[in-house]
Amino acid sequence: MPVSSHSQPVTLSESLVSRYEALARIAELIRSHPEEKVLFQTCASELHQVVAFDGLSLFDPAVHWVQWDFLEPYDNALEALAVRDIPKEETVAWWVYQNQRPVVIPSIDRETSFPLVVERLSNLGLRSLYAVPLSTAHRKLGSLVFASHSEDAYSNEDQQFLSLVANQIAVAMDDARAQARLRLLLDITNRIVTKLELRDLLRESVASIRHFMQCDSVGVALPDPEDGELRRYAVDYVGSEEMSVGSASERTKTVFRTGNPLIATKDEVAADPQGAMPNLSLCLYPLIIRERVLGVLGLGSSRENAFTEDDLSFLGQVANQIALAVENALAYGQVSELKDKLAQENVYLESEIRSELHFEDIVGNSEQLRRVLKDIETVAPADSTVLIYGETGTGKELIARALHELSSRKPNAFVKLNCAAIPTGLLESELFGHEKGAFTGAIMQRVGRFELANRGTIFLDEVGEIPLELQPKLLRVLQEREFERLGSTRTIRTDARLIAATNRDLKTMVEEQRFRSDLYYRLNVFPIRVPSLRERKEDIPLLVRHFVKEFSRRNHRVIDTIPSETMQALIRYQWPGNIRELQNVIERAVIISGGPVLNVAVAELTPDVSSPPVPIVTSTKPASHESLQETLEETERNQILRALEDANGVVAGPKGAAARLGVKRSTLQLRMQRLGIRLSRTAVDDRKQTAQ
Repeated sequence: MPVSSHSQPVTLSESLVSRYEALARIAELIRSHPEEKVLFQTCASELHQVVAFDGLSLFDPAVHWVQWDFLEPYDNALEALAVRDIPKEETVAWWVYQNQRPVVIPSIDRETSFPLVVERLSNLGLRSLYAVPLSTAHRKLGSLVFASHSEDAYSNEDQQFLSLVANQIAVAMDDARAQARLRLLLDITNRIVTKLELRDLLRESVASIRHFMQCDSVGVALPDPEDGELRRYAVDYVGSEEMSVGSASERTKTVFRTGNPLIATKDEVAADPQGAMPNLSLCLYPLIIRERVLGVLGLGSSRENAFTEDDLSFLGQVANQIALAVENALAYGQVSELKDKLAQENVYLESEIRSELHFEDIVGNSEQLRRVLKDIETVAPADSTVLIYGETGTGKELIARALHELSSRKPNAFVKLNCAAIPTGLLESELFGHEKGAFTGAIMQRVGRFELANRGTIFLDEVGEIPLELQPKLLRVLQEREFERLGSTRTIRTDARLIAATNRDLKTMVEEQRFRSDLYYRLNVFPIRVPSLRERKEDIPLLVRHFVKEFSRRNHRVIDTIPSETMQALIRYQWPGNIRELQNVIERAVIISGGPVLNVAVAELTPDVSSPPVPIVTSTKPASHESLQETLEETERNQILRALEDANGVVAGPKGAAARLGVKRSTLQLRMQRLGIRLSRTAVDDRKQTAQ
């Protein structure tokens, strides 16, 4: 029957109950005391109530010490210290740990396997012991040794119970260590999300790792951004707050290069002449994320064989968190650097845009152009709406930018939108924005152009293409300076100056009820007509030289001669595409020119170069506005009749006249009504006979 060394005998049932109650308490104590040294003292006191022993030893491979706890003080303290100083390799605890088998020594005097242990325990009056491994199905955790002053103190029943105790302690220790590891990983994760400065983050992280792993030093080595050399970036070393950073060891560079973790022994560490710390064992783990090695996590210890394969597995999880922290911090640094660089470039680009899009790039000296520039200077300081009209390719956007640059809104945004380039169904969203879910495909909120242009300028090109159903909302913005996004009831106010441009006759569109008259009058506050290039032919030489210089610079060419015949041909040509066409012709000429002389494909301009443009209506009198309008209407009438003829009088459908002319059915019917064209089979037949 088991007895405690200092207790009265108890019955078997009472002993079993007290033992298993103590077992439950021990498991709970282990879970609540993750520090092994504190845990050892607590377990010794609790176990002594149900197990007969006078000394208890715990071997912990993580810190490589064998700790003894004696229940009574000894007169000769040196003898007790001598037991604690036995090299671990010569102890029963070490053998049990290595071989994972329990050992029972009924009488120490008859034991021959552990002479040093026998000698020193005998000096303390200990006569028997029982050692049992601490292990789980996953890992070896250490061993427990129970020693008693009595010989043969541990019966088979005691051994079975102590094995059960060891199993429960091992499970609880494993759980406690797992919890501690999770706390460390959580601590590192919290630092990642709260700190973006890399050096501060790593300093705190390596300090936490060193404390948890109970080693002498922990450091992180990262490549230097300037020369790529691997250097110690942050180090926590026992005995000092911080070691100076410097070049990493060759072994660390090898791990960084190969991406393979490494545990170095005493001899391997000593062989590295660059080892900065007096380590007897070393563990290096690469910081890898997305198959890219960012650095190396290194741990050093003054103990031999301080790191196990189990430590290597755990450090892999730690390294993953550190790698994530490094990547996040580096990304944050890059974003900050790019943000600063972008801010600097933005200032540069703004100054470039303002210099290029001021009057410097409005090239010409003709009387017509000077009148336009005078109008710009007159209206720019005001906040009035401006309508720029003229043929396509005359540079209406350039005029709009000049108005913005000369106004008090210059520091704010210049927002442009080509109304003809946006599908009708999306134009309202582009102008006024929409809320998430306002229509199919609206997966997020969008800010419209009027909102972006607040306190700045919005330029609407091809304003005549805005559909009738959207024009009232635009009129409201001009009159009341407020609107609602699509899908929203919240009214948004805007202080945006509107500059509109068109190459169409808005007044005629108003008469045809294709454009609202009230919107037209709101837009036509200050009209500016941009002359066509054929109206300012004296500006063509200046424009040609300007474009030659610009495209020569872009294409790395040197062109310093423009033949006079070429220049005269360019002046005589009528340029239906205006400045845009001239720009394209000169760009092509610069590309095909093989030397310093500009080579323009004059032959392509021959129909308009050789003779003046053929007038549509021959008359000895100057053509009036009315005669020109009549000519245009007659041309339009002939085109519609020809399309109706080809379509056999069918207006709608994929092969109808509207499709052949590229217009909507309703648009064609409106034009037919205006031109007096009535759809009948007789009219179509008459048209065919006339053509024959």
